[in-house]
Amino acid sequence: MDWGVAAVWMGLALVAAHFSIWFRVSVALTEILVGIAAGALLGKGILHSEAPWVTFLAGAGSVVLTFLAGAELEPETLRKKWKEAFGIGLAGFFAPFLGVALLAHTLLGWDPRASWLAGIALSTTSVAVVYAVMLEFGLNKTPFGKVILAACFVNDLGTVLALGLLFAPFGWGTLVFALGLGVGLYLLRFTGAFFARYGGGTYELEAKFLLFALFALGSLAAWSGSEAVLPAYLIGMVLAGTVGKNHGLIRRLRTLTFGLLTPFYFLRAGSLVSLPALVAGLGGFLILLLAKMGTKVLGVYPTTQLFRYGGRDAAYTTLLMSTGLTFGTISSLYGLTHGIISEEQYSLLVAAVIASAVVPTWIANHFFLPHHHMQRTEVQEVADEV
Repeated sequence: MDWGVAAVWMGLALVAAHFSIWFRVSVALTEILVGIAAGALLGKGILHSEAPWVTFLAGAGSVVLTFLAGAELEPETLRKKWKEAFGIGLAGFFAPFLGVALLAHTLLGWDPRASWLAGIALSTTSVAVVYAVMLEFGLNKTPFGKVILAACFVNDLGTVLALGLLFAPFGWGTLVFALGLGVGLYLLRFTGAFFARYGGGTYELEAKFLLFALFALGSLAAWSGSEAVLPAYLIGMVLAGTVGKNHGLIRRLRTLTFGLLTPFYFLRAGSLVSLPALVAGLGGFLILLLAKMGTKVLGVYPTTQLFRYGGRDAAYTTLLMSTGLTFGTISSLYGLTHGIISEEQYSLLVAAVIASAVVPTWIANHFFLPHHHMQRTEVQEVADEV
C-alpha cells in the first residue's frame, strides 16, 4: 500500500464532499463525477485504480453499505409491503432486460449473445447508490424508502439469476454457496443474544463480528462465482430486527463506511470510465443509457400505479430503480472476459452503467424529491427524541 496514493484518494473524497455541500447534491454522485475527472486528468498510473488494496477497500465499501441497507428493512414493513417490493423489483428487471437486448440488437447491430449481455448489464439497480442517496434525506427510515430498497434487491437478484442461467450455468459450487448461506443466516439469528452477553465495550466486538460474517459469506459467494454484495443484503435483512435497532452501532458502522470505504467505491467507479472511448462511441452510449432509462419507465412506472402511488412517489421510485453500478459493471466485465462482447462494447456498457448511477438520481432529487415523506421523518425523529 502506498500512503501517498491513499492521501490522493482521501483528498479527492474531500473535494467531492465540498462539491456535495456547495451544489447540494448527493455525495455519492459527486464522488463518481470527481472520480471521472481524476481518471481523465491523473490517469490510472497515479490513482492505482486497479491496485489490489484499492479494489479491496472499494469492494468492502459496497458490501458494508449493502448490509446497512438491508439492516434498515424492518421485518414488519416487508411483511406488509412484499407485494409492492416484488412487483416493482420484477418489473424493474424484466422491462430493461428484454427491451435493452432488443434495442442493442436492432439499433446497434450487436449479435444475439452481446445483446442479451447488454440486457442483463443494464437491467440492474444499485442498492448501494440508492441507500447512500436516501440516507442523506432520511428516506431510508420511511416505509416508502424501505420498499424501494427491497425492490432494488429483488431486481438485482433477477440480474444474478439471468447471468447464471444464460452465460454461467449453475454448478455444484452454487449449491455449496446456497447451503452455506442458509446455515450462516440461520446462525445469525442468535446474534442479538450474543451481543447482549459480550458486546458494549470499547473492543467493538459487534462491529468485528459483523465484518467477519460479511467477509466470510462474501468469500463463499465469490468462490462460487457469485458476488459478495448478494449475501450482504440478506445478512442485513436477517439482523434488521436486532442489530438494526442498535442505533449506536449502526451510526459507528456508517462513520466507518462513509468516512473511509465508500469514497474508494464511488471514486474508483468513476475513474474507470474511459472518456476517449466514450467520445468515440457517444451515439451508442446515449442509445444504451436512454434504452435503460426508457425501459425502466415503461416497466416500473405502470407497476407503481397498480399500487396507487402518487405522481411524485411513482416518478421518484422509477428513477431510483433506473440506477445501476455494481452488478452492471460485473456483468459487463464477465461478458468481456468470456468473449461475449468486444472491448468497445464493454466501454459503452460500463459508461452507460456508471452514467445511470448519476443521471436518474440527479433528476429524481432535483425534480421529484418526495418532501412529504421527509417531513414525516423529521416529525418522527422529534417524537423519538422527546
